[in-house]
Amino acid sequence: MSILERFTTIVKANINELLEKAEDPAKMIDQYLIDMTESLAEVKEETAGVMAEETRTKRLVDENTAEVEKYAGLARTALQSGNEEDARAFLAKKQQLEAKGQSLAESYAAARANADKMRQMHDKLVGDIEELKGRRDAIKAKVAVAKTQEKVNDMTSAAGKAEGAMSAFDRMEAKADAMLDRANAEAELNAAPSDPLADLEKKYADAGSNASVDAELAALKAEMGL
Repeated sequence: MSILERFTTIVKANINELLEKAEDPAKMIDQYLIDMTESLAEVKEETAGVMAEETRTKRLVDENTAEVEKYAGLARTALQSGNEEDARAFLAKKQQLEAKGQSLAESYAAARANADKMRQMHDKLVGDIEELKGRRDAIKAKVAVAKTQEKVNDMTSAAGKAEGAMSAFDRMEAKADAMLDRANAEAELNAAPSDPLADLEKKYADAGSNASVDAELAALKAEMGL
């Protein structure tokens, strides 16, 4: 593949398609920038060589044109001096130079066309690199946000599972409460029925005990002069 074909492929590369295929766009865009920068160095070197060839062929064309004009002038001078044969020789040389000039002009046109292509390619690559540098931070920021969103999505899913577990726990706690209430009710039902008469006996027995304590307390206070 020629240098022109290879770098034409480079400058036509669609970065958006490359990023879509990349697993990590942030890393891909850095690598793509490195590749383009390296390519730019090669393009500069190749462009300089093509431009030098353009300059060389242009100089040959200019020199040949000057030679043609020189022999045309010599032919006129010879005729003015009456030397027709000398004029004929000068004109023959002039025609040789003109024929050579056509070939040189074609070479110069081809060299100029190649130089124009390389300059356009160089300028396109420089523009692409500058654009890529400007977009790099924005793309990396989007990647960072996307990764954060993925983490949030994972946490949201985990929170949903935890909420389901809490709901199940609440159901089990309600079931346990119901079981406890039922057990307490059964215990109450199983307890011996109360005896109203026994309750009355205890009431009066407690009253007698309290009266005895009150009498002893009064005697003690009288003894102490209180």
